[in-house]
Amino acid sequence: MSRRGPAKKETNKFDPFCHSRVVNMLVNRMMKHGKKSLAYQIFYRAGIDIRQQTKQNPVYVLRQAISRVIPGVGVKTRKRKRRKGKTAKVYRVPIKLKFSQAILLAIRWLIGGSRKRSGTSMISQLSSELIDASLKKRCNSIRKKEETLKMAESSRTFAHSRRKKKIKKKLTEKKDKKEIKKEIEGKKDKKEIEGKKR
Repeated sequence: MSRRGPAKKETNKFDPFCHSRVVNMLVNRMMKHGKKSLAYQIFYRAGIDIRQQTKQNPVYVLRQAISRVIPGVGVKTRKRKRRKGKTAKVYRVPIKLKFSQAILLAIRWLIGGSRKRSGTSMISQLSSELIDASLKKRCNSIRKKEETLKMAESSRTFAHSRRKKKIKKKLTEKKDKKEIKKEIEGKKDKKEIEGKKR
C-alpha cells in the first residue's frame, strides 16, 4: 500500500510576457518538437498584427475568440459489441464537457483552423483566425463547432447508452412484506405436510 498522499493537480502556468494562462495553454498546443520559444515568438508577432488591425489587446481578442468557439457538448465514439464473426458497430455518443475540456477543445480548433488557412506564415494565419473567430465571422474553428453540434444532435438517441459502472445486484434485496409473508406461509405448509406423511 502506497504511503503517498493524493497527487496534486497541476495548474497552468502564466506566460512570461502577457501573464496569462490562456496564452500559455495556446502556446503549449501550438508548439512543435519542443520549440516553445519559437511558439511564443509566433504568438507575440501575431499579437502585434491583431493590435494593428483591431486596435485591441491581443489577449482580449484571444479570450473573445475562445468564448465564441467554446462548445457546450462534445462527441465520443463508442463500439457496440456484436456476435462472433460480425464487426463491431461504431457510433457517436454526445457527452457534456467540463469547462476545462471545452477550453482545450476550443484552443485546438483555433490552432487547427489557423493551420488550414491559406497564407505564407503561421503568424498571419493565426492572427486572421483569431480576429475572425472573435468577430463571429465564418472561419474554420466556428465551422468545426457547428459540425460537432450537428453530430451531437443527430446522435441524440445514443445519449442514454454511455458506459456506466455495472453494479452487481445484492443478494439480500429488500422484498415487499406481502412476498415475505407468502414465503413464510408456504414453508409452514410444506413442514406440516411432511410431518403428516411421517
